[in-house]
Amino acid sequence: MEQSLTVFVEVAETRNFSRAAERLHMTQPAVSQHIRTLEERLNAQLLVRSNKSVALTKAGEIVLHHAREIGELYRRMNEMVGELIGHAGGPLSIGASYTFGEYVLPRTLAKLHESYPDIRPSVMIGNTADIAEKVRTRALDVGIVEGEEIGSGLDAERLAEDEMFIAAAASHPLANLPRVEPALLERETWLVRERGSGTRAAADNLFAALGIQPVRLMELGSTQSIKETVEAGLGISLLSRWALRKELGLGSLKPLRAEGLPFRRSFHILSRRGDLRTRTVDAFQETLRAVTDEMLAEDNLSGSRNDNLDDGRNVNPDVSRNDNLDDGRNDNLNSSRNRNRDREPN
Repeated sequence: MEQSLTVFVEVAETRNFSRAAERLHMTQPAVSQHIRTLEERLNAQLLVRSNKSVALTKAGEIVLHHAREIGELYRRMNEMVGELIGHAGGPLSIGASYTFGEYVLPRTLAKLHESYPDIRPSVMIGNTADIAEKVRTRALDVGIVEGEEIGSGLDAERLAEDEMFIAAAASHPLANLPRVEPALLERETWLVRERGSGTRAAADNLFAALGIQPVRLMELGSTQSIKETVEAGLGISLLSRWALRKELGLGSLKPLRAEGLPFRRSFHILSRRGDLRTRTVDAFQETLRAVTDEMLAEDNLSGSRNDNLDDGRNVNPDVSRNDNLDDGRNDNLNSSRNRNRDREPN
């Protein structure tokens, strides 16, 4: 990217000429000269200078927005040219929703570093809506989400199926009931994520499918905080089995046996529609799929799905997979009884 634009972006982001000069390994007069040259070429003032800081003018905001896009395109151009010789390396910006980002992605990153040490990943954890928007605007190279609210302009590739269970503290009155009726669930305090989260969307879909309106919802900002609050006995929550692996093993949380469980959803890999995939992104996705498959196999071999989450009774006669990300429908409680009746515990 042209150096004047690079200098301008640094000044605009740091709001300080001296700090920008340090980061660019330039003198402050040289930084000032690049800004003057860019302003003269565009015939517009881009920055308002004061003794303590720098502010952007309206023209400066426009230039900063497009300069960032140009910088990202320039980076991708260099990556793709480099990958013509089969090299996977360089920066890779990854976004993941909380469930996947906190419980599956760490192992993926370790494997990626082992296989492709030249790839330098950076990770953002957020809710599904936030991750989708940042992939759309090229702030992220790739995203992994479990929600359906992805909007337009993105491609979604199915990665894995997730099973979700209602978790309660081991000492909770409902924890040892052979079956919990919807009316009892409705009276409980539910710990939920914020709107825009895939986990929140799953909870809302379950409420609708069961025909309940819980008397109290408490929003918390992360899956970990929800688990700890449930462990403390404040309420119950619908959570992914990926997130519950440790607590179920320790016995600090128990899954409730109720209609419509396990609730099923899918994780998806998001990319910007029409973009060419780089070798670096391909390497990440190959590693991601391999690690996800390994973890699913480990769950099956350990018997955790049956020992911790199922007592052999068919508590979910109406649930089937929902593989359609785009049509917004939830078929978890409305599909064939036969397929679930045929599923036997391992």
